[in-house]
Amino acid sequence: MADTIRRVDYFYIQVANRPGEGARALATLQQEGVNLLAFSGFPQGRRTQLDFVPEDPGTFRRVAHKAGWKLVGPKRAFLLQGQDRVGAVAEVVRQLGDAKINIVALDAVCAGAGRYGVILWVEPRNFVRAGKLLGVA
Repeated sequence: MADTIRRVDYFYIQVANRPGEGARALATLQQEGVNLLAFSGFPQGRRTQLDFVPEDPGTFRRVAHKAGWKLVGPKRAFLLQGQDRVGAVAEVVRQLGDAKINIVALDAVCAGAGRYGVILWVEPRNFVRAGKLLGVA
């Protein structure tokens, strides 16, 4: 199966940097039937930032509003998926670097069954150019 690269919307919230905050947010989404394509959490100063890439952004926004979350977004990122192989992520990183497009953040995982996944962020001013370079219409 060929690699796929697509544009995705992501949102984030800031929560207290305490055990269980991420679990509470994910449980809220689970209870409401919100499917995530990607999720990332990391410390941001004295708080924690939780990034969500929902399959259905509209449903996600409704659930976040209902939960009373102070939601930021939508913002844009790229989701890459494909057959795992040596250098799969290196190819994309090299392409962007050669084009002088800075990667703001990147999370990559081996998904098992010979598959990999990546969520990749570039500066907003480079998003359209990066999309063209990566072959995303």
